[in-house]
Amino acid sequence: MMKTAGFYSKDGRYYCEQLPLVELAEEYGTPLYVYSKNYLLNRYQELVKAVNDPQSLVCFAVKSNSNLAILQLLAREGSGFDIVSGGELARVLEAGGDPQKIVYSGVGKTRSEQRAALEAGIATFNVESFPEFKQLDQLAGELGLLAPVAIRVNPEVDARTHHKITTGKKENKFGIPLNLIEQAARQVVELDNLQFMGLHFHIGSQITSSDPFERLGQRAVDLLNRLETAGIEVKTLNIGGGLGVCYDQEETLTPERWLQAVRSQLGSFEGRLLIEPGRYLTAGAGALLTSVVYYKPSVNKNFAIVDAGMNSLLRPAMYDAYHRIVPAVERSQQPSRLDVVGPICETGDTLGKDRLMPPPEPGDCLAVLEAGAYGASMASQYNSFPRPAEILVDQTEVQLIRRPETYQDLWAKERLIEQ
Repeated sequence: MMKTAGFYSKDGRYYCEQLPLVELAEEYGTPLYVYSKNYLLNRYQELVKAVNDPQSLVCFAVKSNSNLAILQLLAREGSGFDIVSGGELARVLEAGGDPQKIVYSGVGKTRSEQRAALEAGIATFNVESFPEFKQLDQLAGELGLLAPVAIRVNPEVDARTHHKITTGKKENKFGIPLNLIEQAARQVVELDNLQFMGLHFHIGSQITSSDPFERLGQRAVDLLNRLETAGIEVKTLNIGGGLGVCYDQEETLTPERWLQAVRSQLGSFEGRLLIEPGRYLTAGAGALLTSVVYYKPSVNKNFAIVDAGMNSLLRPAMYDAYHRIVPAVERSQQPSRLDVVGPICETGDTLGKDRLMPPPEPGDCLAVLEAGAYGASMASQYNSFPRPAEILVDQTEVQLIRRPETYQDLWAKERLIEQ
């Protein structure tokens, strides 16, 4: 049998670990997010091994999958966490994450979010603007605390990925420009309530070539040398995430090759290295199961209309992203070309275009693979569809880690007007 990113085909059926997907769909209904516990943990350990440094830290990018059970599993393994909101901070703490292993990124941290992070005692704020320095210093002073700070650098590196997920070009909103880094570091050092820790980079997501990471390493070592000349010590270097995964037939980097591309440029840097993987850990750990509602053949185009759509998996509509879609149970009929589309009242509600598979019948289960990253975390109630359940598979054991929403959940926080 050939395993594919935590999910594999055997004897005409697709499995997650030791359980057939069709049986999971029958028991829990569809749409349904299914996660492989052991695939997730194995990927985490691969990264720890690749880093190969007990003082350094893998910080899971919570935005890729923020389910409490996923966070809990990683926290138990000793993982750190990269957060971008007060809500993600609250989730990590609720899941048992260590505050001293939390780094806080994001361009729009509010006063209340910064206050909560200061009170929790997080490891580092990745600060992205001069006004943020000022606000954080003021809040830390009010609380009588010292705020640990890393400067997020905009390194002007093109990650050569989708334009909506590149973050390291000078026209992007993220980070402080290269020519202002020394000024920013001096400001941090001079402010009474901030502690300068180091530099933070993140150039984008789904990067499959080593070249952007090598250029990132070159930018990093140049800044390290400039700050050393200015008498400013860099204790931590956070190179972000961005390691791509295979959705179709992409040639991807191993963790070792990713880190080697950066480290080969860093020379004698002996400080703490931080990385922020998200998609690499969770994409292949999850699949979205969906049932065929209708098969709609026509003269120009054939459609498999399913019960999951852009409300369950936004990536194809938002990023033109490709996900493999396979029948949970193989059919012997001659394959034909079809589009897999959802029930949402939008033309863009397409999970897969021009796919070759046997014409499905109503009730057939399809699996959208590599859906563990930015699937459930970007799901919505658009068109008033309840969000799906999430389950975690451990060999032959299953845990429901998020119940399916009901219609009542759709309006639970709404109020009718009074007469």
